[in-house]
Amino acid sequence: MNILNNGLFNLLVSGSVIDAEGWGYYLALSGFVLVSLIAAYLLGSVNSAIIVSGAFYKEDIRTHGSGNAGLTNMLRTYGKGAAGLTLLGDMLKTALAVLFTALLLGFDYRNGISLNGFCYLAGLLAVIGHIFPIYYGFKGGKGVLATATMALVLTPLPFLILITLFIIIVAITRFVSLGSVCVATLFPFVVFACIKLVSGVESVPILLNVCTVLLAITVVWCHRANIKRLAKGTESKISFKKKEGK
Repeated sequence: MNILNNGLFNLLVSGSVIDAEGWGYYLALSGFVLVSLIAAYLLGSVNSAIIVSGAFYKEDIRTHGSGNAGLTNMLRTYGKGAAGLTLLGDMLKTALAVLFTALLLGFDYRNGISLNGFCYLAGLLAVIGHIFPIYYGFKGGKGVLATATMALVLTPLPFLILITLFIIIVAITRFVSLGSVCVATLFPFVVFACIKLVSGVESVPILLNVCTVLLAITVVWCHRANIKRLAKGTESKISFKKKEGK
């Protein structure tokens, strides 16, 4: 676990394999960061909904329902089994993207919360890959599950707070989109507050703040059509019943 918290790069620096001074340090750091971000985007571009719908139903989920290659549309179209496989697949790819970055650059956990902005940046790239997957014509999902997985790995306490709020909102309203938008909006604020209260640091890293805000904006932007339907009262409510004939 030491290598995940400190990262291969920092271990190489501390072992004098990489000179801690001069341009070589920054060149090596740039290389590690670039590799981690490319890997995060490519992993994020693996879309479980498209794979599951194609493998088991010989269809493209993007031709059904909302046209979104995400968990909610899978649940509405094919039922719980397909949604469960999508859930596992999308969580796994996002976790691997963040873990790979941690292997290279370290989590820098402080009292259970990561303070390494590069890990959050990798999470952001994984979410962008999910929304705009290079393998599927840049048409994917809305990034909610990928963002939630990133939060689970990097900020477990804020994740527990936000997932509880999400469950309450969806249970009361049956609108997954409303729960997603509310939680995404609160995400940077809850992370900031928990880091200040729990980690004991004086200031939150700027890159961390920027990434959480961008993630919130991205998820809300992806739900702009849902927000319009919510305002008009035409948004569909979630149903846990398998669609007839699927």
